[in-house]
Amino acid sequence: MKYIAPGSWFSLEYPADWREFEDTEDSFLFYNPDKWTGNFRISAYRGESRNYAKECIEYEMAQNAGAKRVTVGSWDCAYLIESFQEEGAWYTSHIWVTGKGEISIECSFTVAKEDSPKPAEEIIRTLHVRTAGEKPAKEVIPVRVLEINEINEAYEWAVSTIKKQLSKDFTSVEADVDSIQKVMDSGRFNKNQRQAWESLGVAFGAILINEMDGMDWVTVVDGAKEYPALRFADTQVMVDPSALIWNKVKNGQECNLRAEYARIKEEVESVL
Repeated sequence: MKYIAPGSWFSLEYPADWREFEDTEDSFLFYNPDKWTGNFRISAYRGESRNYAKECIEYEMAQNAGAKRVTVGSWDCAYLIESFQEEGAWYTSHIWVTGKGEISIECSFTVAKEDSPKPAEEIIRTLHVRTAGEKPAKEVIPVRVLEINEINEAYEWAVSTIKKQLSKDFTSVEADVDSIQKVMDSGRFNKNQRQAWESLGVAFGAILINEMDGMDWVTVVDGAKEYPALRFADTQVMVDPSALIWNKVKNGQECNLRAEYARIKEEVESVL
């Protein structure tokens, strides 16, 4: 599975049975939720110097007596180990400081004390750091925690709004397409309230996921634009539900959600 960090500072590949989980603001956490084999964290820092990554490696080597110089794939790293006890069990954190140009990367892999750091080394081997002047390619990756949080907030707002206005529960079934349409046509929101229209689009996306098995959220990375969208399985059928409604509203066009639902369903059926 491929992960691209916000801003496309770096990308990496992680095992298919691992997932990204919420961590601190500047750190990204991955592990297998079904069979824990260790927590892999990665953080990136941009310095003012072109040699910032190299300077960070040298700093770690100078400040930590136990640090070693190692090579992981094509990456020159400062490597150190820290062991600790938690609730009666011993763990080891393997830490690598590496990077390229002005981007310093710190990776850690926390495992049971005697377990191998090799799974983390395999991930580090796939690491790509985007330096100044390098343009990111357009890619579609598994939905990131960042976008999941945005999706959840938008969905909760839409559900609450629909319930208040129509006195009706929203359960993400096909019949709820009409509920979204009623709120859209109510005149409650003007065309400048972008967040409202995009949130209603997310609610429409929830219906697509619920009614079309194989439709799920992904993250689209396209240069400076990074946004959640829907993709049907591993096909080219993709929908940006937030933009679907908002783009029509801002341009003064009619948005018929029933027609959009039928169109998307036809596209899905055509690739089955």
